[in-house]
Amino acid sequence: MLDDFIMRATLAAIGVALSAGALGCFVVWRRMAYFGDATAHAAILGVALALISGTSIFLGVGFIAFLMAVLIFSLTAQGRSVDTILGVLAHGSLALGLVMVTLIPGQRINLDAYLFGDVLTVTRADVGIIWTGAVVVGLLLWRHWAALLTSTLSPDLAYAAGINPRHEQLVLTLLLAGVVAVAMKVVGALLITAMLIIPAAAARSFARTPEQMVVFACVIGAVAGLGGVRLSVIYDTPVGPSIICLAAGLFAISALVGRLRQGL
Repeated sequence: MLDDFIMRATLAAIGVALSAGALGCFVVWRRMAYFGDATAHAAILGVALALISGTSIFLGVGFIAFLMAVLIFSLTAQGRSVDTILGVLAHGSLALGLVMVTLIPGQRINLDAYLFGDVLTVTRADVGIIWTGAVVVGLLLWRHWAALLTSTLSPDLAYAAGINPRHEQLVLTLLLAGVVAVAMKVVGALLITAMLIIPAAAARSFARTPEQMVVFACVIGAVAGLGGVRLSVIYDTPVGPSIICLAAGLFAISALVGRLRQGL
């Protein structure tokens, strides 16, 4: 089954969709879109470091993503307004990564594959890494669900319940960094944040509880992943942007459904 590149692409897209859909709900609830942008843009620097050192792209991107996650956590722990700092770090690291990639001797690098994804070239090992990441995300969310949700709804309530909101924020931040690392191959650095936010935003119109929103976000993300791969094969379009376009279309439908429900 894994010898078929379309099957590998489909499995990779679904794996990323499931992990991104679940974590995307917390991104929407906590208004952490800035984190996704900053980490995803910095991922290009991880690609450059991986190519220079001859290591796996996953390792290079993962290292930079986790470094950015810890840096963001440290800055917010100090009570600083991080918007400007994040903008500088995100775009500075993106520019540095692009420059470093073009200066690598003896290699012609296809930057489109890293900026917009190239899921049709995923290997068996890539699929294994992506699904391992999805399983880890699922297990950790199941383990920390009550604490994460309480910390998201009310830090004061979390403290009263004996939960450390800062610890839960660190767990969430590191999980998001991991998703950015594994999603790079599927949707690329410029579209990772969309994969986190759009399915979760679309799920809002159908969900009545936080748990339902996570389930719907995963389903919507998986449908967008399956449909995006199919559309790219039929119409010869880039896979990553096709997935995001389909997800945006599903969001538009969900918004219309939400309006109609309000009207009734």
